[in-house]
Amino acid sequence: MTQYIKTGLNIEDVNDPCFAIKDNIDKILIIDDAKDNRILLSELLIPDHKVFLAKDGVQGIKLACKHNPDLILLDVVMPGIDGYQVIKSLKNNESTMNIPVIFISSKISTEDERMGLDLGAVDYITKPFNPPIVQARVRNHLRSQRHKNLLEQLALIDALTEIYNRRFYELNVRKVWNESIRNNTQVSIAMIDIDFFKSYNDEYGHLKGDDALRLVANHIKKQLKRPHDIIARYGGEEFAVILPNTDANSAERLLIEICISIENLQILHNSSSISHYLTISIGGASIIPIPNMEHNSFLGIVDEHLYQAKAQGRNRVCWKKS
Repeated sequence: MTQYIKTGLNIEDVNDPCFAIKDNIDKILIIDDAKDNRILLSELLIPDHKVFLAKDGVQGIKLACKHNPDLILLDVVMPGIDGYQVIKSLKNNESTMNIPVIFISSKISTEDERMGLDLGAVDYITKPFNPPIVQARVRNHLRSQRHKNLLEQLALIDALTEIYNRRFYELNVRKVWNESIRNNTQVSIAMIDIDFFKSYNDEYGHLKGDDALRLVANHIKKQLKRPHDIIARYGGEEFAVILPNTDANSAERLLIEICISIENLQILHNSSSISHYLTISIGGASIIPIPNMEHNSFLGIVDEHLYQAKAQGRNRVCWKKS
């Protein structure tokens, strides 16, 4: 009898609508009101994947939002909201819209299949299904999704410094802002500029300039200890830092440490008028955003404080506290 790895529970004994198998492998969510189908599909997929089960559409949507699976197997005919309504909900949610969905349904007409694909499904399998075919299609779609994810990740990386680029920053600053509004938490954002970088390039050449950019970028990245803290190359010699759920005092203290540590790298800069070494100027601000508040106006405040840091002599942090 098939058993769930780590739980030691027999497959028919599991009453919990959601249970995960293994770590660091592809996650698959099965949404089907028929217990026999959930069991059969689980037995097919458990050896190689982490599996979550939902017995209806409402539960499936909740689990998709919570676990962000790599693939969803979705029944069409279910009580309450059907599979077509489920996929519409998933595609209208920013956090789930890109999860590939395969319909597995007893509805076998061409019109049903067309409707499912038009709604955004990547495949449509009819019941009764052939287990090896299900396994093959799941494997192919997961492989395709991994390749797609890799390409998307590469498109968000700055080629020179290998940190995130401005596109990633712009995508995520809006996301972090909206999460802060929902959770009523503080967010801190900083803009960083390398002081007198044009004169550095003029004196030492662009190859040395590229080396300096890489060194500064990766040094700042190492100072950001939490996985959800973000640094991105904003453009040229400018970097942006996003610190979710971070108060003003903590953010300012961290950025001051970063500012000091960059000068302590002792990257020689004879053309600088403020130090023998390469330095940075930082402007930032912290806020608990409220509904209907636009993040662009807040980013303007961050920019203003970067200009203030430069006007006050550079190699310093100028922070706005709300």
